[in-house]
Amino acid sequence: MRTTTAAALSATVLAGATSVLAPAATAAPAAPPTSTAAAAADTSVRFVEIPGDGGTTLAANVVAPADTSRRHPLVVLPTSWSMPQIEYLAQAKKLADSGYVVVSYNTRGFWQSGGRIETAGPPDVADASKVIDWALANTAADPDHIGMAGVSYGAGISLLAAGFDARIKAVVSMSGWSDLIGSIYSGRTQHAQAAGLLGGAGALTGRPSDELNQILKDFLGSNLAKEQDMIEWGRKRSAATYLDKINANGAAIMLGNAWGDSIFPPNSYADFYEKLTGPKRLEFRPGDHATAEFGGLFGLPNDTWEHSRRWLDRYLKGDRNGIDREQPVQLMSRTGGGYEGYGSWSAVPSERRRIALDKAETVTANHDSGANAGTVMLTGALDQFLKLPPLASIPLLPRSYAAVWQTGAYATEQRIRGTVSLHTTVTSDKADGTAVAYLYDVGPLGVGKLVSNAPVTFHDRTPGKPFPVDLDLFSTAYDVPAGHRLALVVDTVDPLYIEHNPDGAHLTFSSPAADPSYLSVPVRD
Repeated sequence: MRTTTAAALSATVLAGATSVLAPAATAAPAAPPTSTAAAAADTSVRFVEIPGDGGTTLAANVVAPADTSRRHPLVVLPTSWSMPQIEYLAQAKKLADSGYVVVSYNTRGFWQSGGRIETAGPPDVADASKVIDWALANTAADPDHIGMAGVSYGAGISLLAAGFDARIKAVVSMSGWSDLIGSIYSGRTQHAQAAGLLGGAGALTGRPSDELNQILKDFLGSNLAKEQDMIEWGRKRSAATYLDKINANGAAIMLGNAWGDSIFPPNSYADFYEKLTGPKRLEFRPGDHATAEFGGLFGLPNDTWEHSRRWLDRYLKGDRNGIDREQPVQLMSRTGGGYEGYGSWSAVPSERRRIALDKAETVTANHDSGANAGTVMLTGALDQFLKLPPLASIPLLPRSYAAVWQTGAYATEQRIRGTVSLHTTVTSDKADGTAVAYLYDVGPLGVGKLVSNAPVTFHDRTPGKPFPVDLDLFSTAYDVPAGHRLALVVDTVDPLYIEHNPDGAHLTFSSPAADPSYLSVPVRD
């Protein structure tokens, strides 16, 4: 089934790209050459092989203006994980029509490219520079106006490359990551479905390295003896590790992600954005991993890609299109409405409202209470297109398996904006364990719509001894209607994550007088 899906997706992308490229052959005569768009309307497409780091062959395509009498800004697009080199052809055509040389290449280890999958390791970063070298030597690319962009895997590589190649002046990183461990190992908990999907897709469409195979084996097998090795492996592949280099090089960086991204949750992007010192922009919108950008791969109208082109136009062409004068943080609520602009991520909530969790609750582990965060790559898409997040009947949740705290009904709408934080005290009768926290919007009939969630895992604790837990749920923007209430639910099992609860374990969540438990909810007036 996965093989069929991968093939169908590749064929669909190719068909979509072809439909966009085909009209160029029968296009109307160009406008006068004084028009930038008209000067680049006649574009060419060619498939090439580029020598990457160590001589590894990278399958690539070049979409460029036919006019080679002058230099054009360059945009390099590394492909997403498991996607073929034709992934970006529709968007490359639009960029080339407006005057860019565009080089898209299949990342090493996938499809026709050589080498093995290095998971955004040093060879992948070096490949990006080799592609730039090749483009400067073999196209009309301008060495002073170079940008990189991409979705998912291509986004992560583009962001990393900005720290190692000062020639890169602008980056657009869509549905990527800045902290790989913080994304798939948040709360010291393996995101099993996310890692499994990436590992399976990589094996079907590419050639995983021995290192990647071992990391996945240790990760999914909960080999704690290798935990520090896995963390170091992830740090080497995280842009946050090279923040100082990225800031020193000064590229203009645009970050975009979906609230419900089940592979790379938005939290690490938000933290990373706040620490950038150069020109920057942050966009969060409804959806799951790469669903916000997906339609644009077929050349369909797409605000994510439109904003990306405006960003590149501003910082590679110098166009005064106003994007740098807009509020740099642009958010769209999951429950509807347009973009909201803010001066910074920290300015998004106007206040934080603390909800006391003063009732002690004890749950039995290893049982799914019925509260869960859905399915990777699907849940956020259902929320995006149908406004249908995971649901749970809060009154019917078995209290032996789920701890539940609820507010009263709110008299006015509650506009949640940002990162909900949980502080509590946990006591376990076992040394290891996992808990998953869920925040629900509960309507009058008791049906809860999932607002956010996050897991947390502990190891080597003294049984029976209380310890504090601080947990940030995944950032979101969600409007709770008047008359509804909020419910915090904590259980011990979720299909998205690997849990570490021994058989028969019990977890107690308490609120000591000296250290009360609470939920901190960021809201906007």
